[in-house]
Amino acid sequence: MSTTVATAGAEGKIWSGGNEPLRASYGKMMMWFFILSDALTFSGFLAAYGFSRFKFIKEWPIADEVFTHIPFFHGNYPMIYVAFMTFILIMSSVTMVLAVDAGHHLKQQKVAVYMFLTIIGGIIFVGSQGWEWATFIKGEYGAVQTKGGNILQFGENVMIDGKETFKRVAISDFTTAAHTERVQHENKNGLWFVSEGALPEFQMTDVVAGLKAHPKVLVRTQEIVDGKKLVLSREASLEAITKNGKRTVHGANLEVNEYGSPLFGDFFFFITGFHGFHVFSGIIINIIIFFNVVLGTYEKRKSYEMVEKVGLYWHFVDLVWVFVFTFFYLV
Repeated sequence: MSTTVATAGAEGKIWSGGNEPLRASYGKMMMWFFILSDALTFSGFLAAYGFSRFKFIKEWPIADEVFTHIPFFHGNYPMIYVAFMTFILIMSSVTMVLAVDAGHHLKQQKVAVYMFLTIIGGIIFVGSQGWEWATFIKGEYGAVQTKGGNILQFGENVMIDGKETFKRVAISDFTTAAHTERVQHENKNGLWFVSEGALPEFQMTDVVAGLKAHPKVLVRTQEIVDGKKLVLSREASLEAITKNGKRTVHGANLEVNEYGSPLFGDFFFFITGFHGFHVFSGIIINIIIFFNVVLGTYEKRKSYEMVEKVGLYWHFVDLVWVFVFTFFYLV
């Protein structure tokens, strides 16, 4: 039978593990472990996005042409609303820092105020992200998907500040839907496991007729050449739509994407949705902690460590968004 002999430390005391290794409580340590594991998860997602973008770099949508909308304003405002969302989330991180600092000084009222502001910032961000999703899904101009799965957009070459610029044109601006009978496929009159979604607003014959009737309208492919998408000549535009056009598409979903490669839409929905779920979860947790602060739970304990722990999570969520923002919108 063996006996383990404990050796006293410099202060003559034997350390048996204690409840605060590395000068951090058990709760803080577990929060750090969770943040580390979650950071590795986000890193894997962003790495997959980076590899996919590099592989399809010539067909990848240009962010400045995708995220151009602002609520209640019609026009082309690239990246402005996304920058606003980012600013709101960063400021919510600042108010969280102030809440933690107020907690260290046992100032209940200030903690409650700053926690409330943090919650409001999170709600604005999640609401803005929901609006951005809806706009991304709905689309604005529409495009044509070819038989090979590529996306063809429409527009005109116009002079802006003395420089020729391609200006997008919506399909509805030059196309009129023909009054023809279109039968929608249903599983009761075909394959039992297959059903067709909503019929497109325009048929390809409508788009071809509209394109022929508007000589200024040109086709732009999803291929990027010298930092710009390739614009076809008038003859090549007609040929591309007539011979290769398969169907019209509007907006983006998990199947098609009017802005370019469908992989962009897949990653956008998955990664921003995963981050949005984290923000939403953080809001729920913050609300719970906020009510505990108002009820004086932590004041009675003389410790606001719970505010500090949820603050660590909130800062992590903000930091992740900086990387998501950089990968999707800036690079």
